[in-house]
Amino acid sequence: MENFVYLVHDHASNRAAVVDPAWDVPAVMAVAEQHGMQITDILLTHSHHDHINGIDGILQHTDAQLHLLKAEATFWGQGLDLPTLHHGGDVIRVGETEITALHTPGHTPGSACYHVGNELITGDTLFVFGCGRCDLAGGDPEQMFVTLKDMAGHFPADTIIRPGHNYAEKTTSTLQEQVDGNPFMHFDDPARFVRYRMHHHDLHRHTPYGPVCRGEEMPD
Repeated sequence: MENFVYLVHDHASNRAAVVDPAWDVPAVMAVAEQHGMQITDILLTHSHHDHINGIDGILQHTDAQLHLLKAEATFWGQGLDLPTLHHGGDVIRVGETEITALHTPGHTPGSACYHVGNELITGDTLFVFGCGRCDLAGGDPEQMFVTLKDMAGHFPADTIIRPGHNYAEKTTSTLQEQVDGNPFMHFDDPARFVRYRMHHHDLHRHTPYGPVCRGEEMPD
């Protein structure tokens, strides 16, 4: 499913957080070992199977602490083994590295993005030139509209976007490039955004996504 799995490495302590462990745990562990990292934390952007199916594999090798937003734990409804639950704005410290958890609903009720330095790990909220589906359980396109508007207005233009899937013609981008070329970030009218996300986009755009000029999103 072309997932991205990220390791956030605190060089001072060699602690690391793995974000959305899935599919290929041996590869994740091999990268950690290669760079001398000790995985001490697991961060979830959301609870869909394609982003969490490696949790048990990571926990077989480490004593990592699991982190997710409280709203997502409620939506997920699983009997997790003592996770650390967060709210939007909470700071997670991995050694000397500060990771800010952001509540970014739309794909799921408790979807999170993680802000580290000048980089934003966006899960299935914001893709390069795309955004996550809102027609799955818990999805809400009106919330997604607000989330993307807030994101565009909150972070510097040169913020690096690290998406949850490799769906575009490039693997990463800047926020400014998304404001300019991501059709989901061009809408000012939430009703038009909802129509585009729910009824138009998937019929007319196909991966790998590239930039879209303003005004080309959807005919009136």
